[in-house]
Amino acid sequence: MVRTHVLSVIMLMHAIIGLPYNVRGLNMGYYMMSCPMAEQIVKNTVDNALQADPTLAAGLIRMLFHDCFIEGCDASILLDSTKDNTAEKDSPANLSLRGYEIIDDAKAEIENSCPGVVSCADIIAMAARDAVFWAGGPYYQIPNGRFDGRRSKIEDTRNLPSPFLNASQLIQTFGQRGFSVRDVVALSGAHTLGVARCSSFKDRLTTPDSTMDSSFAKTLSKTCSAGDNTEQPFDATRNDFDNAYFNALQRKSGVLFSDQTLFNSPMTRNLVNGYAFNQAMFFFHFQQAMQKMSNLNVKFASQGEVRQNCRILN
Repeated sequence: MVRTHVLSVIMLMHAIIGLPYNVRGLNMGYYMMSCPMAEQIVKNTVDNALQADPTLAAGLIRMLFHDCFIEGCDASILLDSTKDNTAEKDSPANLSLRGYEIIDDAKAEIENSCPGVVSCADIIAMAARDAVFWAGGPYYQIPNGRFDGRRSKIEDTRNLPSPFLNASQLIQTFGQRGFSVRDVVALSGAHTLGVARCSSFKDRLTTPDSTMDSSFAKTLSKTCSAGDNTEQPFDATRNDFDNAYFNALQRKSGVLFSDQTLFNSPMTRNLVNGYAFNQAMFFFHFQQAMQKMSNLNVKFASQGEVRQNCRILN
């Protein structure tokens, strides 16, 4: 009777946050029997890496996005180029991605415990979730069972959203993959972590921009005076997952055009203001959007494999 009551409470908690036990063939207990320590191994690996270098949290979240937005969440971003194929990771849009070694380390330890069981795609999804939580953000459950894809081509990265898109274009691009306007703004809040390189925002500095705070424009200009690869934090707390990013947008201090457009546009401004005022609401909506992102166009056994080495096909 107690066990039945506990199960009922757990199911109620999942219902409250809108998380089903099974999502298009994925399920919450996927590795319970075949590799019960898989999630703990990933968490420990992520925690240890971020303890040594907190800036890698942003890298792991960005890796998930850059993986899932192209061929779906299938670890295609991890495949190395070969003499016959230039892979996604060598696209200019992906050259600044970081955290590959964290995935490699987690995979190697998992392979020692249960070889040929846990996919690289699942490891990316788990690592991104654990990075959010480590940085102070919300914890969210994700089902597992993704298989690793066999395709990774540089030309596919043209579908990644550009930092120069306006709100309407962002909404259209994300909408084609099933994301709502609210999802777009919540996911953009991942920019509460990390930095942008000058090359991605220097065009905003060439002409007067009334949507940018004048003193912040001087800050960005000073950053870019050191070269295109110079980094500018998205907000004042680059390693803390909070709502400071949205506060910055209210002050006209968004780094990227695609950031500031969210405050400028009447389609998204109310969401920005809401998240700036209510961090808990941002966290809740971010959880839901990341669950959706982590399940985007996943592959199953007939469409993929479980790689032994995340960088090469079996």
